[in-house]
Amino acid sequence: MSYDDITIDSLIEKGSFKWSAYPGTIGAWTAEMDFGVAPAIRATLEQLDASDLYGYSTPALMRDMAQATAQFYNDTYGWDVNPEWVSPVSDVLTGMQAVLSFYTEPGAKLVLPTPAYMPFLTMPKIHGREIVEVPMLRNEAGAGDAERTWTMDFEAIDRALSTAGADGGPGGLLVLCNPHNPIGRVYTRGELEELSRIVEKHGARVFSDEIHAPLTFTGHTHVPYASVDDAAANHTVTVTSHSKSFNTPGLKCAQIIFSNETDFATWSTHGMFTGKSAANPGLLAAVAAYRDSRDWLADTSAYLERNRDALPGLLERHLPKAVYEPPEGTYLAWIDLSAYDLGDDLTSFFVDRARVSIIDGALCGKAGRGFIRLNMGTPLPILEEIVERLGAAVAGTPVAPVGSEAGQAGDAGEESA
Repeated sequence: MSYDDITIDSLIEKGSFKWSAYPGTIGAWTAEMDFGVAPAIRATLEQLDASDLYGYSTPALMRDMAQATAQFYNDTYGWDVNPEWVSPVSDVLTGMQAVLSFYTEPGAKLVLPTPAYMPFLTMPKIHGREIVEVPMLRNEAGAGDAERTWTMDFEAIDRALSTAGADGGPGGLLVLCNPHNPIGRVYTRGELEELSRIVEKHGARVFSDEIHAPLTFTGHTHVPYASVDDAAANHTVTVTSHSKSFNTPGLKCAQIIFSNETDFATWSTHGMFTGKSAANPGLLAAVAAYRDSRDWLADTSAYLERNRDALPGLLERHLPKAVYEPPEGTYLAWIDLSAYDLGDDLTSFFVDRARVSIIDGALCGKAGRGFIRLNMGTPLPILEEIVERLGAAVAGTPVAPVGSEAGQAGDAGEESA
């Protein structure tokens, strides 16, 4: 079946988190796609169901997952990953918690370029860590200028790391999200080399979230941060997953990749239980995704690129004051609606008036105020209706709910977004 043939009614009936958290709305908030999974993933899960293999994960299965991950990174990005230095974890946030616990000193600050993935602004505080927001720089060129984009503020990162250590001196942990959620930047090798220089200068560490790496668009290539030079390899812990690109976040499996012997030795001593937090279905899906689903990924990426390229025309038609810089990767659109006076709670505004659930950019940090994050991982006809509804809401035109229910917004936890 063509992705274009998937309907709103069928997605509501399926009842995914994206479509059920806000009843009566089109789900365009949390980062999961509406396209199902690759045939190889479905087949391996059916085999698991038939085998009743629901016990603890075996060493052989974990090795298979590690080898599949390493081979995918080698084939796709030219990064020679040692499969012995790949370990499963349940998700990226579990990986971040491990890095905070095992690879930073208590009291060290977390330096976070913003806008940022929402839990990065909340979860470290639970662990008693101060977060230093470093707003990214935005080129204010004309809306049609190819140079209009977001970049890291290297000077501000330099200043922040100079006092981010546990003792108030140099150090701390920099969080890198590449490809970037929510902006969609795919950082160049030159940008990453400059970042490595600054981090090494201050003796800091990097947590590199590369969960969206397989989803980059024409003209942009993902560069694993730990691969740019020896310094980056020695101060970085990378966490990635097949979950976003192959649409399996509910199977709870990510991969933590080490790039030096010292960090892996620390993990071997301290990470025993964290490394067993992933489940058999997720491990098997990882192998099926990385080894046997690359054609599906290519086809789905091409469809997402079609959506990305259609969005400027849709916005021009329905939200002419919106500013949108097409993402270089991910299926997330970062849209500036600050030219409209929509209040301080954009999620509620669009849930109530457009019957579309989106992410309010303010949840991504101070730099995100006035923006929304919109999930484009949906059939193009549904994306067209989403933007039409957003425009109607801004214009004050009443919009009907979708499906058979028009209840109030549900409890949409940010951790899964």
